[in-house]
Amino acid sequence: MSSDQRFFDFLKERIGLDVTSVGPAIIERAVRQRTTLSQAANADEYWQLLQGSRDEQQALIEAVIVPETWFFRYPESFATLGKLARKRLNELNNMRALRILSLPCSTGEEPYSIAMALLDAGLKPHQFKVDGMDVSPLSVDKARRALYSKNSFRGQDLDYRERHFTPEQDGHRVNENVRDQVRLQVGNVLDPVLLANEPPFDFVFCRNLLIYFDQPTQKQVFEVLKGLTHIDGVLFIGPAEGSLLGRLGMRSIGIPQSFAFSRHSEAQPEPLPTPKPVSLPVNQPLRSTPPAPVRNRPFAGVTPLPATRASANPDSATLLANIAALANEGKSAEARAACDQYLRSHEPVAQVFYWLGLLSDVAGLTLEAQGYYRKALYLEPQHPEALMHLAALLQAQGDTAGARRLQERAARSSRTADSERKR
Repeated sequence: MSSDQRFFDFLKERIGLDVTSVGPAIIERAVRQRTTLSQAANADEYWQLLQGSRDEQQALIEAVIVPETWFFRYPESFATLGKLARKRLNELNNMRALRILSLPCSTGEEPYSIAMALLDAGLKPHQFKVDGMDVSPLSVDKARRALYSKNSFRGQDLDYRERHFTPEQDGHRVNENVRDQVRLQVGNVLDPVLLANEPPFDFVFCRNLLIYFDQPTQKQVFEVLKGLTHIDGVLFIGPAEGSLLGRLGMRSIGIPQSFAFSRHSEAQPEPLPTPKPVSLPVNQPLRSTPPAPVRNRPFAGVTPLPATRASANPDSATLLANIAALANEGKSAEARAACDQYLRSHEPVAQVFYWLGLLSDVAGLTLEAQGYYRKALYLEPQHPEALMHLAALLQAQGDTAGARRLQERAARSSRTADSERKR
């Protein structure tokens, strides 16, 4: 067993992290950081320290978990929640308050978005309560402070900030009436008796988490989530997790871009799609697609939707910057049109095919996304974002070996970039 494998196994046991989903370089970097900060002489000495210190165990977990979230991410999900919540209250004849869970809640943007969305949908404070839970005490503490910088506010529609926040010197604080609707606590989704003594939730948000587990852990966590969700409830997931939930016996509620699934006992698991080579035309017809955020990687630092690469052609650079801006603002159809415009007027570049892959990815068009990511890697074999996203798709489909190869390529690319920056 290598020295690194001990740390991989520790994180797998504690938080379910499958090293192949993020690549070993991410974990190795966190271990080096904690070894230095703890003043351990080497990895073996740090391992001994880790075994005897709960504080250090949590510190390593915190070094691996880097939240990347913002308010009203995937906005259609919150619009759908408002409609479903009103319908659910009618079904219950307003006999009790709705229960909503955000897990993992990270630094609080999601549970507070849920509360704001329900208040804006006309629900009264006594009609719902939101629970937010995360494995990271640091993230939960930040959520409880409820003070957010501009990085938590993205896109053009920020009207909600005027209604639900108070500006302060260091940012914007969530108003008290919203905070009162949210209960925050530390908890681990790998705990089989998580919230076991509480009634099930009408709506559960668990987004972009399952893709970082291996298949046995995915099934284990799914059983926990299913137990937490009311038989008539709805589970909101990340864009890349739809096929996984289908295989586990749930089905989409049929509202585009909501990424919402119902827990029906009669639902039959969908078969795992068989990947096959695809040949995609360059110009795709415009389609209604969801916002194109970066896939949330709670176990690694992520720069939101990468900056465009340098180009000698000013018009090319302008178009690439416009694609990035449109995608970051959630204007997916316009972003796709801008990609098509670029390919009609310029030589193909990896970054444009990467954007097309990402837009297809979040729309649930898995095979199409794979084709675009592979086109990006044909033009730029070490394109880091295309490597990571294609690896995540392969991992979700059970192709662990293929995902591992791409992760290793991404790690080599990262080491090369680090080396060049030090020169």
